[in-house]
Amino acid sequence: MGTATSPLPFAVRRRKPELVGPAATTPQDTKRLSDIDDQNTLRGHVSFALVYRGRVPEDGDVAQADQVGVIRRALGEALVHYYPLAGRLREVDGRKLVVDCTGQGLLFVEADADVRLAELERGAGLRPPFPCMDQLLFDVEGSSGVLDCPLLLIQVTRLLCGGFVLTLRLNHTICDAIGIAQFMNAVAELARGLPAPTVAPAWSRELLEARSPPIPSFPHREFDVLPPNGDGPPPPPPADDMVMRSFTFSAAHVAAIKKHLPPLLLDTATSFEALTAFLWHTRVTALEIAPGEDVQLVIVANFRGFPELSLPDGYYGNACVPANARATAAALRDGSIGDTVALVRQAKATVTAEYVRSTLDVLVLRGRPCLALQNNMFVVSDNRHAGFNRVDFGWGEPVYGGPADTIFGVGFLVAVKDRDGKDALVVPIVLPRPAMERFAAEVGKLWKT
Repeated sequence: MGTATSPLPFAVRRRKPELVGPAATTPQDTKRLSDIDDQNTLRGHVSFALVYRGRVPEDGDVAQADQVGVIRRALGEALVHYYPLAGRLREVDGRKLVVDCTGQGLLFVEADADVRLAELERGAGLRPPFPCMDQLLFDVEGSSGVLDCPLLLIQVTRLLCGGFVLTLRLNHTICDAIGIAQFMNAVAELARGLPAPTVAPAWSRELLEARSPPIPSFPHREFDVLPPNGDGPPPPPPADDMVMRSFTFSAAHVAAIKKHLPPLLLDTATSFEALTAFLWHTRVTALEIAPGEDVQLVIVANFRGFPELSLPDGYYGNACVPANARATAAALRDGSIGDTVALVRQAKATVTAEYVRSTLDVLVLRGRPCLALQNNMFVVSDNRHAGFNRVDFGWGEPVYGGPADTIFGVGFLVAVKDRDGKDALVVPIVLPRPAMERFAAEVGKLWKT
């Protein structure tokens, strides 16, 4: 099923934004970010939404209390353990980012909306794009910079039915999705009355610094920006032509994709490989990219599990690198889904501890470049296991927990439950309107199989 924005106007009443700092004294020090953290690609903000149903509380239950008060208190307690998140970023020599742990706090907004969760569910299906997102996550004036601004903006909006929506905007240099989900799970544990987070946070950003001297051992073509002339791809479509939709894929849908794989892949291809291959192939087809143009897939690969890098449990910095696969548009469109799965596997297999070190080196050597999103690139970030769907403040797990939106060229895989309560995946996608119609038609064929 695909969902798009439906008109659902409702009023949101917000109280004055406030700063929430650590609930106890914390160190006043300065910490360097890693060479993964401060790349230009991450020098911006990402938004997440967690949507909760109301429930009838039992005696002594935390759900008897007000959601806003409970979460505000728990944020202050969690910041004692995650005190750098209460600080502010600045640049030092060579544009290196550091965080001054000032204890100034994160930005917090309390709000009430005159809408029920059931109305949101009927209107948009509790998937991105959420209606009135600019009201559910209000852009507080002066808060959206990367430097010398709060690293987190959190808004908790009560709904008429007793449910609530928690939205947050994160300075991406300080955490990746796994890192911020770890923090939010710590907040949730403290909200439920635990004395301390079950996962102790670890800074350890010095473990992810470039070698001296830097010696990249891979080409890292995902950072190559082609010249703006006839040799490069056309510019991206104008923003006012774009539309966002979310597509839900059940286990049966993924199985339908796998049916088209050759025997050697049928039993070994993962759900990620099969769905990513399908999305890339369908997107390139929908965009009608010229046959001879190169197209790129970039997988955002988590490397926390590599023992050679010695990242400790509880590491909450950015610990992902981009790995790319490429082909011509014609080769991708004309090839089989099995051929595309093989390209996805090839990109995944590239990511080793040496590849991570090479990425650190190239980022420093080339001035922390951005991913070349304009190069017919599709970036896939797998958020299924980040942990947003487990964040329980005492009112149960969220009915949606994950990215609140996306941009052209980037897709997220988000774990959800479908209408029957079964595990499923949601993928928000942004495309020009005509391309979105073609993309949805191809996905519709899959749902009919």
